[in-house]
Parts: sequence; C-alpha cells; structure tokens
Amino acid sequence: MREKIAFLASSSDIAQEALTALSTKYGQVPVDEADVIVALGGDGHMLHTLHRTQHLPAPVYGMNCGTIGFLMNEYSEAGLVERLEEAEIEEIHPLRMVARRADGSSETHLAINEVSLLRQGPQAAKLKIHIDGRVRMEELVCDGALVATPAGSTAYNYSAHGPILPIGSDVLALTAMAAFRPRRWRGALLPTTAVVRFDVREASKRPVMADADGFSVRDVISVEVQSAPEITHSILFDPGHGLQERLLREQFV
Repeated sequence: MREKIAFLASSSDIAQEALTALSTKYGQVPVDEADVIVALGGDGHMLHTLHRTQHLPAPVYGMNCGTIGFLMNEYSEAGLVERLEEAEIEEIHPLRMVARRADGSSETHLAINEVSLLRQGPQAAKLKIHIDGRVRMEELVCDGALVATPAGSTAYNYSAHGPILPIGSDVLALTAMAAFRPRRWRGALLPTTAVVRFDVREASKRPVMADADGFSVRDVISVEVQSAPEITHSILFDPGHGLQERLLREQFV
C-alpha cells in the first residue's frame, strides 16, 4: 500500500496551490517516512526531486504543474491513492560526470538526462573524444557535445538532432551541437558500459563549461562520463503512459 505520501512542490504558484490542496486531502508525511513521493511541478522539478531523494527507497510519482511534463503524469486531485496503487514503475540509472579544471580541482555530479559540454565564449569549442581509453576523434569543432541516457534522449539531445533511445536499450547517445568540423557529424551510439572522456583543446582560448542536469562546472579541461548502474531511480507512471510509450509517441508526432 502507498498510503503515506510526501508531496514536494516547485516554487511556482500553481504547484504551491496544488501542494495545499493535495496535502489537505491526503495528508503529508516527511520524505524519509513516505511510501511514495509525489513531485508537483515540471520536468525540472522532477529531476531535482529524483536527485534529492535518490538515497530513499520510496518511488517518485510526478504530477504536471509546470510547462514541460515528459516525466510527469496528468494533474488531478481525485483518486490519487488509487492512481498510485495502479501506477507502473520504471527504473533508470544516471550518468556520473567528473569535470576537471586546469588548477587540478574537480567536481563530480550525477545526471539523469544528460551531461553536456558547452562553449563559454564566442569561439567554437575544440574537443578530443576518447571512448574506453581510445581516441575516437582527434578534434571536434562545435558549440558543444553531450552524452544522453535513454530517459533524457528526448530532451536536449533530441533538440540537437540526436536519436531517441528506447528505455532498457543499454545504449547512450553521443551528440554534437552545431558541429563545424567534421561538418554534419551525426554523433554515435555507445554501450552503457562505455567510459567517455572529452579533452578540451586550447582551453584558455576556447573556454568550455560542463553541465549535469543543471549542476554546472566552468573552465573545464577534461570531462569523464560513464553510467552509474549502482544508483537506481524509481519513477511511477499511470498505466499505458510509461516512458516506453512516451518515447514511441514522441517519434510519431
């Protein structure tokens, strides 16, 4: 039974109003005591909630109170307990990003959607790409590049003309943004076991930042990305509206 519910809302007026209405109707418990966590907002808030609660066993059920809701279910105050009982569970694994700077410091962050490298200034970035320790591209001149999970493949990756990846496909997408050389490079599909390293060439002249689901690191000289299978995020969807169905539907719009 999923009777003990913790509601976590974004700061928007709509989400805060929903929080008041739902917690009054269904009660509210602390997140560490909850059978299920209900995130109220958009996809950005959902990602924040998943990161915030990844150490907890309770799955997360999103209700759309924002502008984008690919990871969210339709909002309704009625029959929430029944919806939670009937919901289907999807388990996904994040990426781990290790970003290093010239001064020797580094930061490690997790990304559910994608890890992206972006130019900081007016000049294009120059990236050297290693896969599993082997140089696969000596120089990619571009506005940026990203590694996306299947769950994140319809987000930034899709906007950059990367492929949509089926859930459970054990594949990652490596996609360039505005590739100048090699011109029109289409990117690559990689196994989830792959370790991807980007070295930033001419880093002082062409500065680059790295981002993992909104956790940004500026002036990086190298970024290593790999899957973190030991970490599992459990997301609940209404029957017939899971990630697999949403990914398929997105391709036939």
